[in-house]
Amino acid sequence: MPQPVMQAHVPTHTPLSVAPHEPTHVAPHIAAPTSALPAGVAVLERGWLSSNCIVLVGADHAAVVDSGYGLHAPHTLALVAAALQGRAPDLLVNTHLHSDHCGGNAALQAAYPALITLIPPGMAPAVARWDQDALGYSTTGQTCPQFRFDATLRPGSELRLGMHTWQVHAAPGHDPHSVVLFEPASRTLISADALWERGFGVVFPELDGVAAFDEVAQTLDLIEALQPALVLPGHGAPFSRGIAEAIAYARKRLDGFAASPSKHRQYAAKVLLKFKLLEAQRMQREALTDWASRTPYLCSVLAQEYPALTVHDQVAHVIDGLLRSGAASVDGTWVANAG
Repeated sequence: MPQPVMQAHVPTHTPLSVAPHEPTHVAPHIAAPTSALPAGVAVLERGWLSSNCIVLVGADHAAVVDSGYGLHAPHTLALVAAALQGRAPDLLVNTHLHSDHCGGNAALQAAYPALITLIPPGMAPAVARWDQDALGYSTTGQTCPQFRFDATLRPGSELRLGMHTWQVHAAPGHDPHSVVLFEPASRTLISADALWERGFGVVFPELDGVAAFDEVAQTLDLIEALQPALVLPGHGAPFSRGIAEAIAYARKRLDGFAASPSKHRQYAAKVLLKFKLLEAQRMQREALTDWASRTPYLCSVLAQEYPALTVHDQVAHVIDGLLRSGAASVDGTWVANAG
């Protein structure tokens, strides 16, 4: 693919940090670095409703990996503009197409009409016809403004991003079509939701009755074999210490889910409800229950886990779990995001 030629201005190599709820009126600010990043790489560390965004600048182009959630698109634009210091990005790459990783695509494409967008190939037909059911946005009760793509990001290929050439590796499990990106010279891994410092993303295929725990294990084996020295996760701060421990923790968590799929379903239900609370910040309990009853994915998970209960009682179980973990709070009839 031809790369637009531009004069490079490499941004500072420190993560940008934003408040968990991403108020768009707050100017982006640079936080203290948590890890030494390769030259030309900046990590825009986001709150949990949006994935991290990674900006990579080279001599002839600038790239952005993942774009956050649609609700935070104005903040994504501000963060990218601050990281690039006035330059326009040339490439937008998505590790996978969950709404918190590609929700800012449309805004970036509108702001930068020449932007070339690359997505993993598996969901390309669904994006082309904009099938929100197949993409999982309508079924999870999440929003994602419609975006286009120009080419696919094929596993086994290499891609020049910033100053370095990155390997594209398939990383199924959390999402069947997800990829991770690895730069072998610095041994830097963009792990998306395949590996966090403490765990990994919900294994969504398992909730549809499609066996995928083995794929998670294979992806963890791949990451271990790559021997990364620095991990840039989809959520949370970059980390270079304790990578072996992070992989071991992920395997232990996976073993627990495989041994008891019920635990995984309960975790998934909490994640989906927590995501809604992160988006709305607070809702009347009945409104939250009504939303859950109209969200097919959550209804399916709750019906599998609590088949004898009404939707009201199913949601009450999930809320109670969020309260016990400190992820939500209750004030009268209101349920609020917390933590």
